[in-house]
Amino acid sequence: MKKQLKIVVLAKQVPDTRNVGKDAMTPEGTVNRAALPAIFNPEDLNALEAALFLKDETEGSTVHILTMGPPRAADIIRDAIFRGADGGYLLTDRKFAGSDTLATSYALSCALRKIQPDVIVAGRQAIDGDTAQVGPQVAEKLGLTQITYAEEILKVADGHITVKRHIDGGIETVEGPLPIVITVNG
Repeated sequence: MKKQLKIVVLAKQVPDTRNVGKDAMTPEGTVNRAALPAIFNPEDLNALEAALFLKDETEGSTVHILTMGPPRAADIIRDAIFRGADGGYLLTDRKFAGSDTLATSYALSCALRKIQPDVIVAGRQAIDGDTAQVGPQVAEKLGLTQITYAEEILKVADGHITVKRHIDGGIETVEGPLPIVITVNG
């Protein structure tokens, strides 16, 4: 029997930038979040899909969302539960407003130390920042192995996970020990 896994998906609520109008930017040149509807970051939906696949492959496993943002960010937790997640965690405080990737990864890693998941899955990057730094920074802060640019989770066995990942010029199959951080491509 396969080991039950505690899986956490790092997810972000982002402004919907698909239909940007004239009010989308502030006079200071930043995104006017109040003028745009908030959505589940598309690449984090890919992470949720990978996590739910892993849950289905390992009986008794659970998937929870971890997000940081204003109280309305709980909407993506509800969305994830609707899609098959078991629950979620919302980190919210006015002090988090405007956090860069360093502050965000610090706050998330503090929460993850308490949750103690076996597998942390994140989208490669958020559409509102495009830095692709939070997942790798979380792994570094937690001292965990990371696999980036994952395209498919192949198996979990004997305390290791095998993943197919995209690299320039091709695909490679890699294995890493649990607990681990995985970022997924679209």
